[in-house]
Amino acid sequence: MISDPMRARGSDLPASPARRRFLIGAAGSGVVMGFLRPDILLADTASTAPAGLFEPTIWYRIDSSGIVTVSIAKAEMGQHVGTALARIVADELEADWEKVRLDYVDTDPKWGLMVTGGSWSVWSSFMPLSQAGAAGRIALIEEGAKLMGVKPQACQARNGMVSDGKQSIGFGDIVAHGQLARSYSADDLAKMPVKAPADRRLIGQDTDAIDIPSKTDGTARYGIDATVEGMVYARPKIPPTRNGSKVVSIDDSGAKSVKGYITSLALADPSETVPGWVMVFADSFTAALRAADQVKVEWSAGETANVSEKDLQDRGAALIADTKGGSLVVEDEGVDAAFAAARSTLERTYTTSSVLHFQLEPVNALAFEKDGIFEIHTGNQWQSSILPVLAKALGVGEDKIVMRTYLIGGGFGRRLYGDYAVPAALAAKAVGKPVKMVLTRADDARIDCVRSPSVQLCRMAFGDAGKVTAMEHHATAGWPTLIVAPGFMGKGKNGVPYDSFAISGADHWYDVGAQRVRALMNDLAQKTFRPGYLRSVGPGWTNWAVESFMDEAAHASKLDPVAFRLGLLDGRGRNAGGPPSAVGGALRQAAVVRRVAEKAGWGGAMPKDTGLGIATTFGQERDMPSWVACVARVNVNRLTGIVTLEKLTLVIDIGTVVHPDGALAQAEGAALWGASMALHEGTEFVKGEVRDTNLDSYTPLRMGDVPEIEIEFMPSTEMPTGLGEPPTTAVAPAIGNAIFAAVGARLRHLPIRPADVLEALKTPS
Repeated sequence: MISDPMRARGSDLPASPARRRFLIGAAGSGVVMGFLRPDILLADTASTAPAGLFEPTIWYRIDSSGIVTVSIAKAEMGQHVGTALARIVADELEADWEKVRLDYVDTDPKWGLMVTGGSWSVWSSFMPLSQAGAAGRIALIEEGAKLMGVKPQACQARNGMVSDGKQSIGFGDIVAHGQLARSYSADDLAKMPVKAPADRRLIGQDTDAIDIPSKTDGTARYGIDATVEGMVYARPKIPPTRNGSKVVSIDDSGAKSVKGYITSLALADPSETVPGWVMVFADSFTAALRAADQVKVEWSAGETANVSEKDLQDRGAALIADTKGGSLVVEDEGVDAAFAAARSTLERTYTTSSVLHFQLEPVNALAFEKDGIFEIHTGNQWQSSILPVLAKALGVGEDKIVMRTYLIGGGFGRRLYGDYAVPAALAAKAVGKPVKMVLTRADDARIDCVRSPSVQLCRMAFGDAGKVTAMEHHATAGWPTLIVAPGFMGKGKNGVPYDSFAISGADHWYDVGAQRVRALMNDLAQKTFRPGYLRSVGPGWTNWAVESFMDEAAHASKLDPVAFRLGLLDGRGRNAGGPPSAVGGALRQAAVVRRVAEKAGWGGAMPKDTGLGIATTFGQERDMPSWVACVARVNVNRLTGIVTLEKLTLVIDIGTVVHPDGALAQAEGAALWGASMALHEGTEFVKGEVRDTNLDSYTPLRMGDVPEIEIEFMPSTEMPTGLGEPPTTAVAPAIGNAIFAAVGARLRHLPIRPADVLEALKTPS
């Protein structure tokens, strides 16, 4: 039985980190360090760090044996984020890495925004955790010096010890025998002397991820492993449309013959997250699985019951054709004038199909109420976004809900939505018992928050001597943030809100003269399904258009694609970049382009029907760029249209690489996902639902299709940036461009199927 003590959550919103104060307090056996709300008295250290009590407002704690436990408020889903964040703390703290442990925390408002996505974790945490570690190191040196009877200036910390060169004392002994009580204001923290890159001893060094042993020996706990005494199982009956369905009748007569079957109930959901859902209850998952197949439900479907993929694409094209709609994300003066005066222009349309997540662990959740508190046990990437939805669904305050943290068996953005927690919670409330809801693979696919199909139009104007004078990029797709977190949406130059996650990447670092970027929300997609975040989100389609278009523009200009890109990556004006994360700007992107071309043998002779294609990207947001360049080598069979991906070469600049092994794993996984979406993955909507619901017809990259991969990280001591997503987005356009180099066929739709290649071979590009 789960025995974690429940902690009621305060309803007050957390203050921003800039307004919090930092505390180092000692009480009994532990030192705790963390950002606290302003209403907590710093003088009363006992109230914030009672002896032996874990308190989730802390970043890390040290016990009397010297064990450093780092609190991780990010979701672990295979990316080893805990190791990376602990590495930052431990380096500045000068901890003994062998004594570092991880603690993945549950929801509490003191943590502020809890979200793991956007490749933000290391980037956003690096400086706060560095400052936290530095503050702890200083406090330990001061108290260690006092215990040794020497001056702090004579001491230094190293590998979990404080020493003056003649004598030393361990962190654990300082905790056990010292009187640690220090407080730091936000201004103090901002001035905290963080190490120079040359003084780092852990960051950038090879090390095993801390989470690997538990995943290897089976002790790691995922959401699907959660159990509690007295729970029942449930499997949902999924309605014919994601929105607007209503239950007309339930016939469970066939299910009553299934041993262990309990009942079937239509869920009443005030949050409208799962309209039309029917939950089938049983005493085991096997029974729930079988019983659900026997339950017959009649629904009245929502208005999108007959929507097709073509309808979605046609709606996108119509939206782009209306020049008055959408949000102007970038709107320079002189765009229209440049096109009017152009010596020549280029215009192309690019599309992408719907894509599913198909993460290894199907979505699941365990929910129950105890002592007036609802506990939700599940893996989730964005706890802060689903808590208010759960509160609305259950009719309680957010302070009456706590989400327990588990490892995630593959997230890829699917678990940025916590929609699957809602039916489990409603089911538990309805039957008055703990309910463990597990979806089958097909169930999961039918309620997946799909990566929206997209339509994009790119235009370029050329002036004298072929100089690029203007560029337009119009992109339409479903907007995930409009559903899950509308408060995250900004406003364009024309005052119209837009979802940055559906347009980022179009605001590129190329110098193209006057630039216009327009984002349009596909309202039909919004009604038909819940547009979702899928690894890289918007850049997954915007970069497909940008980098395919840049290749087409290079060929139209009769220039080498590498030379054409380098000519536009001049680092001038707004593309010069700046601190903290974009120092060097477009010149760093140019550097990875040069290097990857060199590594891949760009310009060399190729066998027949084999070609190299290049693409580059800067990550997700301009203010957190991860510079990536990719060269793909492909061979095309002219008779079958089959594209064989032979090799991927990537060069990446993410500033300081905190955890090299984890970074390499992230880059490899991201690149392979990009290849999978380029050549293998993709579904379509048929009568309002996705066509493919299992891995027999939805065919991601298989082991036999994995190409040779060569990855290089540029040496750097700049601010670390994110890596979970950027390599994904450069692969597909590199493959498309390589196909053109190999056989002269230009592909403008993802995924690239053999039939599309054969058709393109017939059509002049």
